[in-house]
Amino acid sequence: MTIATENSTATPAIAKQPARINWVKAAPWLFTLGMFLFWEMLVRGLGTPVTILPAPSRIFQAVVQYWSPLLKNSAQTLFTTTLGFGLAVVGGLAIGLFIGWSKTIYAGLYPIMIGFNAIPKVAVVPILVIWFGIGTIPAVITAFLISFFPIVVNVATGLATIEPETEDVLRALGAKKLDIMLKVGIPRSMPYFFGSLKIAITLAFVGSVLSETVASNYGLGNMMASAQSQFNVPLVFAGLLALAVEGIAMYSLMAFIERRMTGWAHRSTMAN
Repeated sequence: MTIATENSTATPAIAKQPARINWVKAAPWLFTLGMFLFWEMLVRGLGTPVTILPAPSRIFQAVVQYWSPLLKNSAQTLFTTTLGFGLAVVGGLAIGLFIGWSKTIYAGLYPIMIGFNAIPKVAVVPILVIWFGIGTIPAVITAFLISFFPIVVNVATGLATIEPETEDVLRALGAKKLDIMLKVGIPRSMPYFFGSLKIAITLAFVGSVLSETVASNYGLGNMMASAQSQFNVPLVFAGLLALAVEGIAMYSLMAFIERRMTGWAHRSTMAN
């Protein structure tokens, strides 16, 4: 006897869940928008003259009006900053490894590095102008000098914080100093190194703009100095806005590289 059976239980329809807003990703945009809105209302409410503090609407108007010189000078500043930062990465990593190689070298060179970093870089720019003249080279060197120290310190610190117990165990197993540095020291210092890149890239922009203001005919620093002399305050703030955009972009790039290269060191929920 054949009994025909039908599948009487239909698959229940899956209710579509409403899309949730990722407030963590939206927060930077919302806070930035809120800042500009508050700024706009404050300037309009107080009736602040444009020569003192322009409203964001006037700044964006200046961006549209002077987009060509802004783009040209932004590219120049980005070039000098990136070049100086690249030199700082190579030199800082090499010298950081050298300083962290032994406690004697660390103790001998670290005070010199601190004294060198304590010198205001604005005082070095006139010397660079005497040596290299006005142009791109002083800006690149200033960006290098101001972003060099954080990389050196972080790499040297990463090497200097190897536990003595770890070194004793490796030496007992027959490892040499080079083996300890390659297999323990350098991997340990990598989170310090990539973390320092986020600080160094922002400082590199400071060095470039500082030198461009004093010793260059190009770049955002020179453009803002010229606009200031002409009391074109909206253009000055437009240059600051361009610097902020470039700085955020480069910082985000360094943070992305840090997550890709040292994700194993940032597994906690607070780090994410």
